[in-house]
Amino acid sequence: MDLTKKKCIPCETGTPPLEEEKVNELIRQVSGWTLKDEHLFKKFKFKNFTETMKFINSVAEIAESEGHHPDFCVHYNKVEMELWTHAINGLSENDFILAAKVDSVA
Repeated sequence: MDLTKKKCIPCETGTPPLEEEKVNELIRQVSGWTLKDEHLFKKFKFKNFTETMKFINSVAEIAESEGHHPDFCVHYNKVEMELWTHAINGLSENDFILAAKVDSVA
C-alpha cells in the first residue's frame, strides 16, 4: 500500500522497533532516505531561504496532522531531517509514513 495513504498510529512504550527485514522493505519505498544511527535521515536542498521555510511549514502541518514529528536542522537553503519513534527508541512504520508524506511536499 502507498505509504502516503496511511495514517500514523501512536506507538505504546514497550512496542518493539521494526525488525531489520521490515526496515529494509520500507526504506525502498522512500526515495533518498538513508539510515543514520538507526534513524531515517535525508537532506533537502532549496533555491533560497523562502523556499526552505515554505517546506518546513508544510512539514509542520503534516507532522501535526499525523501526530508524529521529525527532528530537523534548518540552514539557509538546506534542511537535514531525522525520523524515529521516540516512544520505542527506534523505527516504526510511522517514520516511513511521515517520510513519504514529507517527500510529497519537497
